[in-house]
Amino acid sequence: MELLDKLNWRYATKAMNGKKVAQEKIDNIIEAASLAPTSSGLQPFEIIVITNQELKEKIRKISWDQSVVTDCSHLLIFAAWDTYTADRINKMFDLTNTVRGFENEGWEKYREMLLGIYPQRDAEVNFNHAAKQAYIAFSQAIAAAAFEGVDSTPIEGFDPDKLDEILALREKGLRSCVMLPIGYRDTENDWLVNLVKVRKSKEDLVTVID
Repeated sequence: MELLDKLNWRYATKAMNGKKVAQEKIDNIIEAASLAPTSSGLQPFEIIVITNQELKEKIRKISWDQSVVTDCSHLLIFAAWDTYTADRINKMFDLTNTVRGFENEGWEKYREMLLGIYPQRDAEVNFNHAAKQAYIAFSQAIAAAAFEGVDSTPIEGFDPDKLDEILALREKGLRSCVMLPIGYRDTENDWLVNLVKVRKSKEDLVTVID
């Protein structure tokens, strides 16, 4: 299966060579992330795409000096909503009605149910829920990058408060979750490139209940 071959090919690239990734491939990766499933279809996150080298240098300083942050072609930042609000929920429900061209009674009742629950919850609870949705899209972006023959590196090793400050995310009602440098592996300087991929056995990973 081609997808499995691509996923076996990919790994968390530790060194990139600075080569630019074609915009079409970046667009496909972002589209794949956009198509990821999210709770209630709210897509409670945004993706910030950074190519500015000076900005990448600043981010590298608060990311444990990881070279892929500056040596990648595109740096993707997945940032979740800091909380759920009535405006945010209504915007997505209204968009659904507009795109589909009709209103559905059951859908509108579901909207009212969410409006009666989400905005009243603690903001930290809401952020954690939104962040989980961002991670679903993040994972799909990793798979899409592999399918495009492009390397990527999942990064949680950064100071989120400082990254939020650098990108002024809090002012936009967002908080950074995870980063994904996109680029091409530097085979001469990446210590991980030729090591065998290690995963649990199916017996240790999967429990089947008949």
